[in-house]
Amino acid sequence: MAELVIGLDLGTGGVRAIAVDLQGQIIAQATSSYPLLTPQPGWTEQNPSDWVEASLDALSNVTQQLEGHRTMSGDKPLRVYALGLSGQMHGMVPLDADGNVIRPAILWNDQRTGKAVEEIEAIVPRQELIQRTGNPAITGFQLPKLIWLRSEEPQAYARLQQILLPKDYLGYVLTGERVTEPSDASGVGCLNLANRQWDTDILNALGINVELFPSVVESTAIAGKLKPEIASRVGLPAGLPVIAGGGDNAAAAIGLGISSSNLNRGSLSIGTSGVIFAPCDRPIPDPEGRVHLFCHVDGGYHLLGVTLAAGGSLRWYRDTFAPHIAYTELMDLAARSQPGARGVLFLPHLAGERSPHLDPDTRGAWVNLSLAHTQADLIRAVLEGVAFSLREALEVITEITPVHQLLATGGGARSSIWLQILADILQTQLIAPSSEEGAAYGAAILAMVGVGAYPNLEAAFAILSQDSNTVQPQANAVYEEGFKRYKLLYEALKGVLRSPEEND
Repeated sequence: MAELVIGLDLGTGGVRAIAVDLQGQIIAQATSSYPLLTPQPGWTEQNPSDWVEASLDALSNVTQQLEGHRTMSGDKPLRVYALGLSGQMHGMVPLDADGNVIRPAILWNDQRTGKAVEEIEAIVPRQELIQRTGNPAITGFQLPKLIWLRSEEPQAYARLQQILLPKDYLGYVLTGERVTEPSDASGVGCLNLANRQWDTDILNALGINVELFPSVVESTAIAGKLKPEIASRVGLPAGLPVIAGGGDNAAAAIGLGISSSNLNRGSLSIGTSGVIFAPCDRPIPDPEGRVHLFCHVDGGYHLLGVTLAAGGSLRWYRDTFAPHIAYTELMDLAARSQPGARGVLFLPHLAGERSPHLDPDTRGAWVNLSLAHTQADLIRAVLEGVAFSLREALEVITEITPVHQLLATGGGARSSIWLQILADILQTQLIAPSSEEGAAYGAAILAMVGVGAYPNLEAAFAILSQDSNTVQPQANAVYEEGFKRYKLLYEALKGVLRSPEEND
């Protein structure tokens, strides 16, 4: 009998389910999407019922593929061993006493909680929050959402019995059990990173009952067993172990083999946002909270530096100025310029900025333009500006833990010129894996360890593909000088670059 596990990743745009054998090969996969709700400017919500329906559809699709695979190949029967969870972090799903959803879930990128953040830090000083939880109060985190609910929707708050994170709500629907795990819980805003449990001192100071939060178990723990009615609908065995899993960034890191046992290797993701993930073995936050500190799923910790508009800056350029040009052509144009983009600098704060500024209202800019500059210079400046922004985050991270190698993933990592620019500006070796399967794959590996198919994560990493392309950093004095000038831009332009809403 061939044994498989399933990884399920609940993303912002949709859910992905994959079936993976114990040698790491993906046998079946399916995705299903759901809408993003924006009832007011700056608000982002989703209906948890949409998550559930999409997830059940994706699981059904995977099991049908598995049955078709077995029938067509004449292979021995397939046995699904476990299901691991991953998902978007920071969201809030409020439940009443009967376990029903009170209102739509408020998501990670929702910005309504500015006053709630101020209220939290007026009661619990920022430095104390950073020391206890690894982070200051941040608008996207779950705790400010709870404060907002208490203030702005008191009738809903009065019905509140418990709040769950998105993937944990899905786990509750699948199993009937309400639990979370440290990697996701550390993005709530009130998990004590030293003991990996809810910080009752913070919650008591804010007048919040700790019972509103679910119990915290290990990421590889069995969160519950698949309910018979769910099992029959999706074609999986009743009682199937459901593994607690991890937040999306931590699960994706596991899918790349990144753990706290190798502190020199992290990851660099160039998608819409740019994310540097650096494992560490102790909960040492940046004293100013310029980068995030979360629990890793392997029992360690990780630092996270985020540039909000990485690939998003390039997409904005293309959509606005060159809608009929393919991305490969944009990269060819960038190559016609030269390192330093002939003096042009680009500040990629098109959606505000996370690391190291934590400023949702700052905005982007090109500076130092002249009549001599060309489209090639502007495009190259975008690529370099994103790299400079990530270097600002990396410099904060390396003050805390060494990072000598980054596994480069995401759409931007498919460009050889952008990879070389990133390696040269970050002055870090980049390794582009031949394949990357994301958070669902990491969730599947966590499931393997959770049910004992492998004794630990390090043993499971042996099944990961080793094929990759290595990009060595090259020293370039032009980039070093450019970075010095880049670092002056934020403060120099701070009084000018504000969101239109703030200027109104």
